[in-house]
Amino acid sequence: MLSRLQRKFGRFAIPNLTVYMIAVYLAGYVLSYMGRGILAFLAFEPSLVLKGQVWRLFTWILVPPTRSNLLVIFLMLFIFYQFGTILERTWGDFRYNFYIFNGMLLTLACGFIGYGITRAMGMQVFDMSYTTYYVSTSIILAVAAMYPDMEVRLYFLIPIKFRWAALIDVLYMVYSCAIAFRDGDMAMIAMIIACFANLLIMLALLKQDKGQSASPLSAARAARRRSEYHKKIQQGNKDGYVNKDGIVTKHRCTVCGRTELDGDDLEFRYCSKCKGSHEYCQDHLFNHKHIT
Repeated sequence: MLSRLQRKFGRFAIPNLTVYMIAVYLAGYVLSYMGRGILAFLAFEPSLVLKGQVWRLFTWILVPPTRSNLLVIFLMLFIFYQFGTILERTWGDFRYNFYIFNGMLLTLACGFIGYGITRAMGMQVFDMSYTTYYVSTSIILAVAAMYPDMEVRLYFLIPIKFRWAALIDVLYMVYSCAIAFRDGDMAMIAMIIACFANLLIMLALLKQDKGQSASPLSAARAARRRSEYHKKIQQGNKDGYVNKDGIVTKHRCTVCGRTELDGDDLEFRYCSKCKGSHEYCQDHLFNHKHIT
């Protein structure tokens, strides 16, 4: 699925998306220092969207993930840049774009579902403003899934495998979800569920997909084989073959010597494992001895 989507929409992928997201966060922090009322006007709140304030579906990404001091903000953006860049280089621009935007869409969907459940149960609707904090958290969890043995330093001092650091983060999110359920904070629950759903969906798609995201090394090898294969085709078409009657043909089997003139039903392919431009008919493509 990911490969098909990439072939159709890959040209629309935004390179260096992490940098643009950090720029959006910085703009949100500037707006927050200008006045909380501005962010309240931009935040995603399902009840207000249903009343016609549809711009909140797009402007909510300006709401910064946290409103802490400058040091905490700097550290958060630095960590986000580090892990976002790792994930972007591992998956490529399109898959990384898909992961980020899918997380945002799932947050919106879970927000509307949470609002509907709250209204259906007759519960009091509190402030249900949303941020992209857990979209950023899903990036860290995805890096942990891709590189579980990578070592990080907890509190900049304690060395720990990334899988265990991510597990601590997951346990804390589950605890936060339980507290939010007790307090009736449906927005928090929706954002955490969207975070986990986004991660599970992406991992399932990557497992299904056999493209470059499964292994960057195997992707490089496959790209090199494709390049060599096309070079063989171009060289074979350029040289051509001359049969015993002096007729130039485009195809000739290296094993049996047959050409396209020997039958309309014959098919010819180049072998990617043979060194040089060697072409085979369908009878010898898979049972010939490779030329190295």
